[in-house]
Amino acid sequence: MSIDLPRLEDLPDLDRCRVLLRADFNVPLRDGRVQDDLRIATVLPTLQWLHEQGAAVVACGHLGRPKGKVDMQFSMAPVASRLGELLGREVALAPQVVGPTAAAMAASLDAGDVMLLENLRFEAGETANSPALAVNLCEMVDAYVNEAFGASHRAHASIVGPPAILPSAGGRLLFREVEVLSALLHDPKQPFVAVLGGAKVSDKLGVIGALLDKCETILIGGAMAFTFLAAQGYDVGDSLLEPEWVADCKTLLETGRVKVPVDVVIAQDISADADTRIVGASRIPDGWKGLDIGPETASIFADTIADAANVLWNGPMGVFEIEPFAQGTRTVAEALADCHGFTVIGGGDSAAAIRKFGLADRVDHVSTGGGASLELIEQGDLPGLAALRNGKKA
Repeated sequence: MSIDLPRLEDLPDLDRCRVLLRADFNVPLRDGRVQDDLRIATVLPTLQWLHEQGAAVVACGHLGRPKGKVDMQFSMAPVASRLGELLGREVALAPQVVGPTAAAMAASLDAGDVMLLENLRFEAGETANSPALAVNLCEMVDAYVNEAFGASHRAHASIVGPPAILPSAGGRLLFREVEVLSALLHDPKQPFVAVLGGAKVSDKLGVIGALLDKCETILIGGAMAFTFLAAQGYDVGDSLLEPEWVADCKTLLETGRVKVPVDVVIAQDISADADTRIVGASRIPDGWKGLDIGPETASIFADTIADAANVLWNGPMGVFEIEPFAQGTRTVAEALADCHGFTVIGGGDSAAAIRKFGLADRVDHVSTGGGASLELIEQGDLPGLAALRNGKKA
């Protein structure tokens, strides 16, 4: 996997220039306030560098899925507010993505100023990769920086359009993400252990195939494990199952390097006061569903992680948001925190879990992009990275 991307230092002199900064501001909100500001805070080093160069910044990003229409429950106002708090200065919010008001606000920026455009996905052209939207965005600025690793697996207008029009570069966060994953996949120290969970095995088959060439062991948890258990001929009760992928799972199990649960936590309903049982993975009764790996499995997984030189974790081991089904994910998180090897959390729910358990500062890297991390592992590149690599040279 070649990094080979233009860096911030490759941009032309930015003094008194305006820079379009595409960030991944898709953060969780509650009551109109940002609940987890990781994706905002990680942009600060790039903003600081641009400030030092004398640039003004027109930041942009998306929030939720407003489906190409203005829907104010997905307004970027809370993001602008939190970004301003982190920067210690006002971040004005444009009332639109493109148009005369946004353009006038951008034109009035002084060196060091930061403004934020309204939600990119209020424009249908964003997800449709509209060349016109890309042009309109670029008309407001002089250069472009992609700091949205978590959205760079999408061929959207603000991701792949500007590099063909403007001098462009990857930001500090984007480079860190790509460097970490590249190092992990290029001749990694062994044993390299991957821990994969989540709901659907169909979402992870390509990643498992790619990791088999790199990993000594792949540990499987979460609801996706039950399709693997079915591939062993086990009855999985009412657990989530993708029957059409059983044959593929059987082939992966035959490698001897894909390990699945030996016991599971089961319940008849997903609730905090559910009646739970721990049973062998081959003995899930009808009417019951597996909702977490069991304690024996968690111990085996923790022991495997403890001896690893490299660990990549993507996907929880169970429904960790609900306490009766959180222990498997907690045990894996603690094992990563205690591991002396190089540990990487591949974004998404795993990142949420490691932060919930207060362990994020004890792993080496927490990715801001779950889907992007997985696609980079599986495909070796992302549309946003290819656009930068092939874009207009400074």
